Amino acid sequence: MTAIYSHESSERHVTPPGHPERVARIGAVRDALEPLVGLDRRVCPEGDAADVLRCHPAEYLDRVEAAIPESGFVSLDADTHVSPGSLDAAMAAVGGICAAVDGVVAGEIANAFIACRPPGHHAERATAMGFCLFGTAAIGAMRALDVQGLDRVAVLDFDVHHGNGTQDLLWDEARALFASSHQMPLYPGTGHPHETGAHDNVINAPLAPMTGGAEMRRAWGDVILPAVADFRPELIIVSAGFDAAAEDPLANLLWTAEDFGWVTEAILEVAEDVADGRVVSTLEGGYDLASLGAGVRAHVEKLMEASR
Repeated sequence: MTAIYSHESSERHVTPPGHPERVARIGAVRDALEPLVGLDRRVCPEGDAADVLRCHPAEYLDRVEAAIPESGFVSLDADTHVSPGSLDAAMAAVGGICAAVDGVVAGEIANAFIACRPPGHHAERATAMGFCLFGTAAIGAMRALDVQGLDRVAVLDFDVHHGNGTQDLLWDEARALFASSHQMPLYPGTGHPHETGAHDNVINAPLAPMTGGAEMRRAWGDVILPAVADFRPELIIVSAGFDAAAEDPLANLLWTAEDFGWVTEAILEVAEDVADGRVVSTLEGGYDLASLGAGVRAHVEKLMEASR
């Protein structure tokens, strides 16, 4: 069975008017998933600081907590803002991915999707950026390695922006593989192929602006997925961003909902071969509401098909 983890605090992380990472995103995700029958819908448990501290130093967690205002907004950088509900929302995402990792590793659920915001893959070890506070996907990977005792975990990122935060958090972790496709050039400016990690555990496959599904399928089919198969992870965590969609206002790739379904199915096939089908996915970007909903639905439908 596919589990969906969500929490009402995602609607209390309020960003300034006009900000693309807005409350309406989670409504679009909820509306897209509402018609799907057979999902195991779960509430994220409260996140544990101990899970955050596997990736971020205590000084950084303290700094984020201290920045949360009683009202209004505080800007952590030009793009990343917090409001009174932001810490609860980010910690719910942490709690959701850790619960999902535990459930998938235990065999209680086949796979899972964390439908929470804010996203996480730009948050570096001691820096909030790119709308992100905590490295949710990397935190899930470290939960699997240090708590569940797995030997190898892969984090795969198809957001249109490079997951510089996940790369930073896992750079020195030989037990983790990080692989990303992303538009280049584009924010945050990282993700060149020569960035390979301290243990040859990072794979970056940049995509040129105005390219679509054919180029994406070559990157994943010829570069990323063969390396994942060779690494033989026992769990795959997906940073599922839907801002590579042609309609997205923040980038210039031309993916369709069918492309998101294709890459999801390709990841699931490798997971079935090497990881007993274990996949946990977490929401990252996607800022055109209609294409966000369509991409999420295509993604989750493939998770559900694989769980039957």
